[in-house]
Amino acid sequence: MRILVVEDEPKVAAFLKQGLEESGYDVLNAYDGQMGKRLAIEEAVDLVVLDRVLPIMDGIDCCRAIRLAGGGMPILMLTALGTTDDKVLGLDAGADDYLVKPFEFQELLARIRSLTRRGNAVTETAERLSYGGLELDLKQKMVVREGKNIALTAKEYALMEFFLRNPERVLSRSLISERVWDIDFNTGTNVVEAYVKLLRKKVDRDFGTKLIHTRVGLGYILTANP
Repeated sequence: MRILVVEDEPKVAAFLKQGLEESGYDVLNAYDGQMGKRLAIEEAVDLVVLDRVLPIMDGIDCCRAIRLAGGGMPILMLTALGTTDDKVLGLDAGADDYLVKPFEFQELLARIRSLTRRGNAVTETAERLSYGGLELDLKQKMVVREGKNIALTAKEYALMEFFLRNPERVLSRSLISERVWDIDFNTGTNVVEAYVKLLRKKVDRDFGTKLIHTRVGLGYILTANP
């Protein structure tokens, strides 16, 4: 699981990165709110640990910006400001939980485990992924929606799997290009747009609830609640 840590204090950021990696997580670091917002939107992030006081863009504005951009991952806010009003401000901005500094690292891990259990919108087993009535069989490479088999090409299947592994998160064209095609994104090609269009025709067109949505200027998101 990938965690984005947005913390401007180098020693604290290094401590969190080391502890989380030793606990089995993949960690990205951002050192100001603007960088944190960009990485949360552009990267496939499962959870954000967000400091309240940050340069360039503070944690409250960063949290709001992530939510406005369609980021649905859990956000855990860290702060030395522990009053009720401060907590309410953070939660109203879109944070899922609030942890006051100083804290025990084991409590941070427990909060992360709780948030990821709560925020996991996809049902995943060793054999299948499912979301919103759409089911992907990882062994037989089959896709079924509401009981109807959907025939996909190998690349369409890979794109669908990437969406299903990152539900309710905005995925940029560059990230999709890198993870699905294993190439650097070229602004002169529309291969990502073309394949998203093909995928929509097959998995969305004949169903009432549309799952694949465009976030203008940002990318695409798999969500049943646009």
